Amino acid sequence: MPSDQPLIISSVTALRTHLAGIRDQGSRIAFVPTMGNLHQGHLDLVTHAGVIADHTVVSIFVNPMQFGPNEDFDAYPRTLDADAEALSGSACQVIFAPTVREMYPHGVNTEIDVPGLSTILCGHHRPGHFKGVATVVAKLLNIVQPDVAVFGNKDYQQLKVIQTVATDLLLPITIVGVDTTREPSGLAMSSRNAYLTADERVLAANLYQSLQTLADAVRRGQSVSSKLREERARLTALGFILDYLEIRDANDLTQSALEADTVVILVAAKLGQARLIDNVVVQTQ
Repeated sequence: MPSDQPLIISSVTALRTHLAGIRDQGSRIAFVPTMGNLHQGHLDLVTHAGVIADHTVVSIFVNPMQFGPNEDFDAYPRTLDADAEALSGSACQVIFAPTVREMYPHGVNTEIDVPGLSTILCGHHRPGHFKGVATVVAKLLNIVQPDVAVFGNKDYQQLKVIQTVATDLLLPITIVGVDTTREPSGLAMSSRNAYLTADERVLAANLYQSLQTLADAVRRGQSVSSKLREERARLTALGFILDYLEIRDANDLTQSALEADTVVILVAAKLGQARLIDNVVVQTQ
């Protein structure tokens, strides 16, 4: 095995033993949870982790709890060999790749819920999704016990759920969000972009264009209600099936963003076989 190839561990016990030795050396540990099928956005998270810590663990686990009954759990790509190759030479030293049985040895008997935050926006359209996310991330954080965990800002609501879990459960872990990696068109990189046809991939860039249009209106202090209606209508006419296009307080995603110093403009829409999400954070003052 090449020296720059990450060590692959699938056992919770083996990972804890390995990391205990790293921790005893005084190393600062970073953790990047993923579901695999890695793209440049994931690799950018790993690069950031390598800057802020001495030792980086990347998990690759397709979590059944966060998929709804009509979603793509069985079809979700499992590409461990390609992912390990992509991580060669990166800041990742260890890949944690457990099985479902390893993560849920007795099934799902305990769940972590973040009421309110988990039932709006994506949570409204994907009931139970964030309960699955919160539960598996809490388990992973308990297994790895990193100093810092790194997540992408593209899944902004997920980031807020995880920050809430870490705060409320008094976990001694810093949760860090990293800016979204984009394609030249502005399209946010996502594993689900693979479901887009070539024509749909070009069309998908309109999501980011709408976010930019709305962000400009916010910065100019313009009334955004009419702009929201215009952009919703424009995206629908282009063939998107919108779940939402909203402007919310960036701190807690409450409905009203009128008094917020920082707002986040969020969108989720289906295009062909893909469900796409994106957001832009805007300082209002």
